[in-house]
Amino acid sequence: MEFRDFWYVVAESRELKPGKVLARKILGEWLAVFRDEDGNPVALQDRCKHRSMQLSEGTVSKGQVMCPYHGWTYDKEGQVVGVPSEGENFKRAKSRCVPRYSTCESDDYVYVRLSEGEHAQEKPFAIQHYKEKGWNTIRVINRFNNTVTNCVENFIDIPHTVYVHPGIFRNERRELIDVRIERLNGSVKATYRNETDNLGWTSKFFNPDGVEAVHTDEFFMPNVTCVEYLYSPKRRFLITSQSIPWEEDDTLVYTDVTFNYGALNFLAAPFVRWMGQRIISQDVEAMAKQMKCIKKYGEDFSNTPADTIHAYVESIQRELKRGNDPKNLAPKVVDVQMLI
Repeated sequence: MEFRDFWYVVAESRELKPGKVLARKILGEWLAVFRDEDGNPVALQDRCKHRSMQLSEGTVSKGQVMCPYHGWTYDKEGQVVGVPSEGENFKRAKSRCVPRYSTCESDDYVYVRLSEGEHAQEKPFAIQHYKEKGWNTIRVINRFNNTVTNCVENFIDIPHTVYVHPGIFRNERRELIDVRIERLNGSVKATYRNETDNLGWTSKFFNPDGVEAVHTDEFFMPNVTCVEYLYSPKRRFLITSQSIPWEEDDTLVYTDVTFNYGALNFLAAPFVRWMGQRIISQDVEAMAKQMKCIKKYGEDFSNTPADTIHAYVESIQRELKRGNDPKNLAPKVVDVQMLI
């Protein structure tokens, strides 16, 4: 099993308009993404076989992409179907074909999978309650100068919120929180107890009655996190983040904040968007500073019991780097306490 076996977002569906080609990256692989004549997404290696010009700089006509350098034209299979300089003498050749990658669309995202191996993931991660009746979703996109692993750890990390987002998304109260952390089948789940209204000034909106929250943080290999807060059937929100590895330390993160506030859904949307983006912007800044230090001194991290969730995530990512299936790791469950 490897990182190339999984689906990664390359664009929102609305971005990929007919006749348009997008330049994207996954795991360092350059992609030219466009729609074929039937409107289905296509992803080809972003390199013309002729003189190595980027196909994403070209144009799309009738579902085929034309290189802007000498006009070589490729179909949805990556096969060259036209060479202007050859005119009527043009003949197809297997050697004139660029790699094509699997694509699909789900939850208004376009996904690409680089591998067709035996461990290739069948479907991308499904965003819970997306477009379901009674739910609303705010979608934001941010670029992080850090690795996917460090990004996903940040998104499911409670202690940093007191210091990176003071006031807006927690205050330091030194309250004792009980956490059960589980590693199973390539995923990690943390279930928190004893949490009430420590969400900064946003508590008045998210939890005005100060009831105990049902709060879980989950990681799904290799790049998805899902954070959920449940206060009541009409006070519930989920944050799903998909971290896309452009390069080793360059990660594009698509975040969906899906919420159910009953009759307040429509009115809540602008506030949720503003608050979500402000919090993420603070994380972008903090993680860029972390990466500067990592580049100088390396990732020699020191852990405490509060970092167990990170240790489990890293154990899964290490297995993938080694080409192993993390689902074969022994299940683990541990109860820890932390002061927030």
